[in-house]
Parts: sequence; C-alpha cells; structure tokens
Amino acid sequence: MAPPPPVNLKQSSSSAAQTLTATTGQEARLLVRETLRISAGLASAPPDVSPSSLPLVSGHQANRKLGLVEDEFVASSLRLICCEELDGRRWQYVAESDPSGRSFKKGSFRALTLQTPQLPFDGLVAFVRSYVVPEGFPDSVTPSYVPYMTWRALKHFFGGAMGVFTTQTLLNSVGVSRNRATPGAVAINWILKDGAGRVGKMLFARQGKKFDYDLKQLRFAGDLLMELGAGVELATATVPHLFLPLACAANVAKNVAAVTSTSTRTPIYKAFAKGENIGDVTAKGECVGNIADLLGTGMSILISKRNPSLVTTFALLSCGYVLSSYQEVKSVVLHTLNRARFTVAVESFLKTGRVPSLKEGNKNENIFSFPWLKESHVVLGPRFKDAFQDPGAYLSVEPFFEREKYIVTYNPSKDQVYALLKDQAKPDDILKAAFHAHVLSHFIHSSFRGRSMSQKRKDGNSNTMPTTPVDLEAQIVESCRIVSASYVLFKHKAAEQGWTMSESLLNPGRARLC
Repeated sequence: MAPPPPVNLKQSSSSAAQTLTATTGQEARLLVRETLRISAGLASAPPDVSPSSLPLVSGHQANRKLGLVEDEFVASSLRLICCEELDGRRWQYVAESDPSGRSFKKGSFRALTLQTPQLPFDGLVAFVRSYVVPEGFPDSVTPSYVPYMTWRALKHFFGGAMGVFTTQTLLNSVGVSRNRATPGAVAINWILKDGAGRVGKMLFARQGKKFDYDLKQLRFAGDLLMELGAGVELATATVPHLFLPLACAANVAKNVAAVTSTSTRTPIYKAFAKGENIGDVTAKGECVGNIADLLGTGMSILISKRNPSLVTTFALLSCGYVLSSYQEVKSVVLHTLNRARFTVAVESFLKTGRVPSLKEGNKNENIFSFPWLKESHVVLGPRFKDAFQDPGAYLSVEPFFEREKYIVTYNPSKDQVYALLKDQAKPDDILKAAFHAHVLSHFIHSSFRGRSMSQKRKDGNSNTMPTTPVDLEAQIVESCRIVSASYVLFKHKAAEQGWTMSESLLNPGRARLC
C-alpha cells in the first residue's frame, strides 16, 4: 500500500486559518443580517402579540429551556427571551445561543424596540403631554376634564394679559415712571396696598363653610371680583392722587378672589380624578394655568408697546375672562346635591318623574344664585319670626306635622316657603324637610301661574294674588300626601343617577324648634 502523501503543515495551517476567517466573517454577516431582519419584522408586528401566543417550532425542543422561539428566529441563533411594555412602548429581549443550543453566548443579551424611531414633533408632543395631562390620560380622569381645562387655560390667558396693563397703570399712577415720587413713598404705598389685600383675605376666610356647598357660585363670584379689582386698578390712571385708597380696595377684591379660587380648587380637581391621582390632576391643572398665563403675559407685552386704548383693551379682555370663567365652572360635573342642584333635581322629578343625570343636573344649575342673595323661594332652617306673621298661622299648620321632625309653611308677604326644623331633626329629616319645601313651593307657584292666566283671560290683569289660608292648608295637605308617597322614590332615583345627598350641603339654618 502506497504511503500517504506528505502533509504540508504550513499549507494546512494557512488553509485552516482562511477557512476559519471566512466562516467567522460569514457568521458575522449572517448575524447582522438576521438582526436587521428580526428588528424590522418585530417593529411591524401587531401590538397584541404577546410572548404566550408565540408559536413553538418543532425540532427546537432544546430551545424551550432557553426561551420562546418565534418564526422570525427560525434558522437563527437569536432566541426571544421575553417582552416588555412601558408607557405604551414595547421591547423584546433576545440573546444568541451557542452552537450546542444549551446556553447563551456571553454579551449577546440585548433589547429590540418594536417602535419605529420617533419623529422630533412626536417627541415634543410627548414632552408637552407629560406636563399638561395626568398620567394615564384620558382613562385617569372624567370626561369633563378636557372642557374644564380648555376654559381654564383661556381664562388664565386673558388674566395674564390683563395683569400687564394693570401693573403698568399702577406704576404710572404711583409715580414711578415719571419720577414724581421718592422711592421711599412709592415703597410705602405699595406695601400698604399689599397689606390691605392680606387683611381682606383674612376677613373673608370666615366664609369657609360656603366654599363646600356653593363652590361653583363662589368660584364665579371670585372671578367677577378679580375683574372688578382690575378695573379699579386701571381707574387709578384717571385719578392718580387717589392711588392709595383705590389700590387698597382693588387689592382687597383680588385677594378675596384668590381665597375663593384656592378654597374651591381641591373639590373641583377631586371631581375629575379617578382613583388616588388627585395630586397628579392638581399639579397638571396648575401647570396648564401657568402656561396660559405666561402666553397671555407675552402677548400683552407685545400689544402694550403700541399704546392701545386702556378702555377698549380692558373691555375685550374682561369679556373674554368672564366668559371663560362662566364656561369653566359650568363644565364642572359634581356628584353632590347642593341647594341649586337639589332644586333642579326636585323640579325635574315633580314634572317628569325622573331625576336628571349628573351632567344634566350640573348643566341646569343656576350659577348666579350666590349664597348671600335672598332670592331663593325655599328657606331651610329659618327663624320662627321669619316664617310666621301671627300665632294663628302656626297653629293652623302645626297639626299636619305632628309625626315629622319639621314644619313647612308659606309666607305670602315674602313669597317664600319655610322649612322649620325641630330639635330632634336628624340628617334624613333635614333632607326630607327640604324636599317637602320644594314640593310645596312647586304647588303654590303652579297655582299662582294658573290663577294668573285665568285672571289675564278675564280682564287682562296679570298680577298674582296671594293664596288664602284655606288655599294654603289645602296645598299643605296635598304636599304631605305627595311627600309621603314619593320621598323614598326620589332618593332611590337620585342614588341611581350617582348623586350624593347630604344635609350639610343644603346649608340649613341653625334655628331649631324646641
């Protein structure tokens, strides 16, 4: 047998090195190509793909110990380990297995994003959203959040614009720009102005209870006071010698408005929050207001350089501010029944047999029914002398309420229905008294309207006549019958609509019958 040919060790070593180099280069190119192909395939994959739904490929049983195998990873050394999602963005973590298929190569573990690279504009939008909307928006807030924030931003925009003109006017009036006053006198006047505002803020704080049940009305009234204060500040331009009294009065009004805004802020934001995110909602709401305020200030600075008419500018900005403020409070949907919303709910129940929804009840609420006005037709918890003009009127209606913890009557001279509370009245008794008073008021005024139309058809006289004692007793008897049959039904339907009733929100008087 012929001996084997001699082996050239040098040539064999060179050939092996070339083969290894070629193989390594080929594997590197294959790895790069597979990585690019997998990244493109994963980026275009549907978002509902989860690791648990990825199919396992037969013949790769050993890979089950290493991770899930997806179609994109077949004939590839890359293996899918897991998926991850954060703030709407998704990643897949992959690693490269060694030739044995039993372990991974060191340093091969990496993440592949499933999103295409963000455009600069999209990144800017995401950055702005992180400052102006709560985390998890829109699922983390109620639907009324967006219209409220829209009107709030507009209000702060007009308010910021107004602030430039008022500050400029005050500085001119105090004599800073014309060097008509020494710096010491200017500083003293300014400090006195601010001090008067702080005193007004402290005095108004005693009205704190009203912020709980009439917060919409007080919030709007505070914004009206803010505009009144701005108008007084602008008036100092015409009478600069009255700067100190006018500036003090304006600052008192604006500080009272600030107390109102601060006190009503938390209940409003609480109505928007879903879950325990009221802090996030508050922070983002205040950020929106500050951004709008800065934009309004910048616009006003540009306008002020052209020396526009103060009267025209104030009229336009005030109209925008007041309109935005009105729409802002109207867009708030509260779940509680205060006096205004309770009136809407009872009137709707008596006319249609249904209690309005939260959105409908808040929409029909009268924002102009301020707590200090005495225009309400129903008074809850009044003094005895206000409800009855003579003992006979009391003795005539008292027997109808022997089993109740309240007494309801009507005073024709004041055209008001009074619900007097007895000493043993509990919270539900107070709610029932308020419901009964609204029922009696509805019957009496319906009777008035019927008599007015009848009298007008007879002789053209539209003046209404007060009811006689006999009519009053009949109305009270009818109201007692209606209340006993429908009060529990009213509470049930109100609860079905999501309303929360509390006697404290109706602001009852403190007088009680012993």
